[in-house]
Parts: sequence; C-alpha cells; structure tokens
Amino acid sequence: MEIHAMLTGLWDAIARQDAPAMRTYFAPGAVVCWHNTDERFTLEEYLRANCEYPGEWRGRLERAEAVEGGAVSVARVWAADGSVALHAVSFYRFEAGKIARMDEYWGDDGQPPAWRQALGLGRPIGVENGSGEGAE
Repeated sequence: MEIHAMLTGLWDAIARQDAPAMRTYFAPGAVVCWHNTDERFTLEEYLRANCEYPGEWRGRLERAEAVEGGAVSVARVWAADGSVALHAVSFYRFEAGKIARMDEYWGDDGQPPAWRQALGLGRPIGVENGSGEGAE
C-alpha cells in the first residue's frame, strides 16, 4: 500500500476512535511512544488510550513522507466541539508492510505566547512577507 494512502486511512481511524480499523495498520507486538509525556505503549494499550479518550474527535493527515525503512507524518486532530486542536508529528518503522514502531510528538494548537507577540516576532504561517498572500 502506498504510504500516503496508508497513513490517511490510519489517521481517519484514529479520529473515529475505531480500534478494529486502527489495528489493521499495526504489526503484532508493535510499540508506540509518546515522547512529550514519556510513555511507551503496547498496541493494546495504545488502542485503549485512543479509543477511551473522552470526547468526539476529527482529524486529517496533512503530510506524509517516506523515509528509509518507514515514514514521517504530520496530522491535525481536533475536538468535534472545537474546544481543542492539536498537531502530531509521527515517525513510523515498518515490518512486512505494517507499523512496528510509532514515535509521536504532540503539541497543542494555539496563539503564540504573549512575550513573542509583544516583540512583534513572526506572522501566521500562511502569510508571506506580511503581504497577506499564502506561502503555500
């Protein structure tokens, strides 16, 4: 299966909190690490953590790149009620076409901190040179 299609399917299943669908992407004995919180999960623990997380969620894959022996992706996940939005950067190692290891880094979406705003640093990613024209 092509990497982008595979990871799109995975992130669709994650957003739906659909454990049976998620399981199809992983090798038996797969390991998932969430580095921000220093947690290592078995596949069963990972499925439970995702599927028992409270609330209704949406998500989409924003980018996927194949690398030697695996892939890297960026996905956006948000609460259906709009209260929370996050981004995840994930590194995958594959064995026999399935995910054997996934290392994830999660971050909350939000406004820049006040100190950077006060210094006038940066601008929205979609704005190039202050012209209002999208960079993408």
